[in-house]
Amino acid sequence: MSGQAHHAIDLWLPDLGRFAPDHPLRSLLRKADPLTAGPRGYMDGLAARFEWHGSLPAGALTRELIAGDAGEGTWLCADPSWVQPDLNGARLLACGQMQLSMDEAVALAEPLLPLFTEAGMTLWVSSPDHWHVRLPPNTATPDFAAPEQALGEDLYYHLPQGPEGRSWRILLNEAQVILHQHPFNAERRQRGLPPVNHLWLWGGGVLPGAVHAAYRQVIGDDLLLAALASQARVDCLPRTELTVSAALPGALIDLQDLPVDDIAARWMPSLLSLARQHPVQLSFASGERWLHRSWHRLRFWRGSGP
Repeated sequence: MSGQAHHAIDLWLPDLGRFAPDHPLRSLLRKADPLTAGPRGYMDGLAARFEWHGSLPAGALTRELIAGDAGEGTWLCADPSWVQPDLNGARLLACGQMQLSMDEAVALAEPLLPLFTEAGMTLWVSSPDHWHVRLPPNTATPDFAAPEQALGEDLYYHLPQGPEGRSWRILLNEAQVILHQHPFNAERRQRGLPPVNHLWLWGGGVLPGAVHAAYRQVIGDDLLLAALASQARVDCLPRTELTVSAALPGALIDLQDLPVDDIAARWMPSLLSLARQHPVQLSFASGERWLHRSWHRLRFWRGSGP
């Protein structure tokens, strides 16, 4: 976390290029001062805002947040996903956002349970869109790609490679066959919804011994962000107009997952109000960072800019 953000509200936003020249957020940007570039993307953004030892054990973190039983176990995220075959292979088109109810998720997972049990693992439906696999102690896991890295790309380039990855490739292929044949997916197609035909495994590891953050408060709806905040003992509040409007310096407000039109229509009144009262760091997912101080609103001569 930058030194500037200790005394500002850190506003985490989508890529700067997604904001049209007439987007209302540009009115803040035109009057702000540029800072050195920050992290790019979701995973690097989390790593810049929280500190822990080793790789990010997303599975253990999110399981602990949802169920409170991660303990010292080794966990993987096993998020229900949609894979679309094409001429050159298959692409990951959606992950962890499949609009499932809990009953639907449990029904989908049921035929997968023996598959994972036979492999010495346990599959858990922690929430409708977030499933987990508990591994036997001391199980080595490949470096699975996070969904952000694989969305829209050919699965082949993100599957575990080499002899050590062979058993994982077989497991994933068998799970895909089972899900493809599940009658629930035929019902989803009739409703105009994509099938849930894959599990995306990623984020293996055990709970970190400690997580640190310089924030006093986190405001957002992202599960992994909330899990990191919980481990860092930082309050995490749901993203509402009320919580955003009441934010104080030292808070992180996560908007990076939202469409920019939604930010314009719903969130700009709260953001403009904050900027009139407090310093706000505009941190874009594409890396650009700007600092807007409350007195910058008087820079009326800055009529054009970024």
